[in-house]
Amino acid sequence: MLIATPQSMHFPAALALQSGASIRGYDLSFETYGQLNADHSNAVLVCHALNASHHVAGVYAGQEKSEGWWDNMIGPGKPVDTDKFFVIGVNNLGSCFGSTGPMHINPDSGRIYGADFPVVTVEDWVDAQARLLDALGIETLAAVLGGSLGGMQALGWTLQYPQRVRHAVVVASAPNLTAENIAFNEVARRAIVTDPDFHGGHFYQHGVTPKRGLRIARMIGHITYLSDDVMNEKFGRQLRDTLIGEEGAGAYKYSTQEVEFQIESYLRYQGDKFAEYFDANTYLLITRALDYFDPAQAFEGHLSLALARATAKFLLVSFTTDWRFSPQRSREIVKALLDNRRHLSYAEIDAPHGHDAFLLDDARYLGVMRCYFDGIAKETA
Repeated sequence: MLIATPQSMHFPAALALQSGASIRGYDLSFETYGQLNADHSNAVLVCHALNASHHVAGVYAGQEKSEGWWDNMIGPGKPVDTDKFFVIGVNNLGSCFGSTGPMHINPDSGRIYGADFPVVTVEDWVDAQARLLDALGIETLAAVLGGSLGGMQALGWTLQYPQRVRHAVVVASAPNLTAENIAFNEVARRAIVTDPDFHGGHFYQHGVTPKRGLRIARMIGHITYLSDDVMNEKFGRQLRDTLIGEEGAGAYKYSTQEVEFQIESYLRYQGDKFAEYFDANTYLLITRALDYFDPAQAFEGHLSLALARATAKFLLVSFTTDWRFSPQRSREIVKALLDNRRHLSYAEIDAPHGHDAFLLDDARYLGVMRCYFDGIAKETA
């Protein structure tokens, strides 16, 4: 069993951000798995999605149910084999899992950042990750890997540091968000900022947490991560209680407030759980970073021109029932890379699980990933 050990690194020098602001005296939390080889050529960077962290694989010693969020993908003998690769998982700036974020002290003011934490972008995260790799003595990555928002970071690496990436693996991602996706993010953000306990983002000073807003935000997001087929198969129209009063099995109470259907109970459970551990300001920051990412914007919307800078080899993976980051969005990246005659592989997996498919066990998906990383391993052997 792979035992994970959290690490942290302090960066005193200021990091210039895309917004024009900067941040200094920050920490990045990270974990590493496997061994770095003699010429430092077997490093794989894993970029996380919205509510994940640096704890990518393995378990913490003495802690039950502490598996990393991509533990089915990364570890000894797994598709990204830590007997062959040195894998790095890093928690992004602004997150709430150890790296400096809104709940930490601003060294310039001596007060908790709160709503004053600077806006961060995917590009800023990539720059911060590059600093971490510099400190670890890693000049070139064998691969950068990410799903969803993590896939955007992997794509960003090939554009910001093309000479430092040999392979980019972009899973269930997109070159930018559609208007519909931005709309979902905005509704979730409004749920948070209109919570009476939000206090303009300075709720820490009041000793409260805007849990109601976080619950709704998570419920909205969770709906978009699942496919209609999975929801119907898992919950259908089943009631939480099959026997209600004297009406008999399956009768409705026709209540406007009570939890009646199993899907309602499930969403409330997910929302309650999320609100206990996630930071509200972090949610606002990360969803905004999602919204802002658009490498083609500087090229008048021409993705092919934007990706001309990329020199890495690519693997792109999408899932047929993922309507949040649909296969069509991955195909846009594929076309832009082909326009530039880049080396790439593309797999479109017929899976029923929606956007969450990139985290789940699908033999075809895991087989594609294993085959691709086995090929990278031969290059670094």
